[in-house]
Amino acid sequence: MNLRLFATLSAVAPALILAACSGSDDAENSAAPETPVATQAPVETESIAALPDEIPSGMQGRWGLVPADCTSTLGDAKGLLEIGPEKMKFYESVGTLKTVKEAGENRFLAVFDYTGEGMSWTRDEEMLLQGGGRQLVRTEHGEDAMPQPLRYERCP
Repeated sequence: MNLRLFATLSAVAPALILAACSGSDDAENSAAPETPVATQAPVETESIAALPDEIPSGMQGRWGLVPADCTSTLGDAKGLLEIGPEKMKFYESVGTLKTVKEAGENRFLAVFDYTGEGMSWTRDEEMLLQGGGRQLVRTEHGEDAMPQPLRYERCP
């Protein structure tokens, strides 16, 4: 390709590209009328059930690791667990409900803030009701969690 032809094409090409890209009023007016687009009815989504802000009522009450935890009157029931709507009370500590992660009739997963013996900590807790609501299995998750679940019986 000779240099003169290249120079001419280089000078004309941008003008041709610009002309091709810019539309004229005639082109807009002579275009076919737009076809109306069918509007779609809004899709109804199932409402996401809000998680409760308390421990399920079936898990609330007094629970003992051994039968004597339920009957001691001396205050020495080290395996007694008292569960209320927002707290779990143990022998020397109290866990306050912070965040509910999952909640069902027989399964509850939440984060609790604990205080006891001059210390504070946070723990993920999972609680399962078994045996027709007579047994509670409590499992800690996270750093420094107990390695095995604890099994409680509902106090009479």
